[in-house]
Amino acid sequence: MSNKTVTSAATQQGALSKNSVTLLGVFGPKADMRALMRMSSGRVKEVKLGSRVSSGTIVAIDAEGIMLQQSGQTTRIAIPGS
Repeated sequence: MSNKTVTSAATQQGALSKNSVTLLGVFGPKADMRALMRMSSGRVKEVKLGSRVSSGTIVAIDAEGIMLQQSGQTTRIAIPGS
């Protein structure tokens, strides 16, 4: 495959919002899953159940994404493109 073919197959234009929290991926055993999140500042942070981030608290992590609680509201954040 050419570099251009590989690049187009591995790239999704606009998948990551630069101004909001984005879930990059989840990993680890089911009993102790972790996630990598890109903060709105651009910083990448490893989080686990109970971690506090600027947009709330991580209340669940599973293979499809995370659940984030803020001000009594719970929101699912999925991995972009999944």
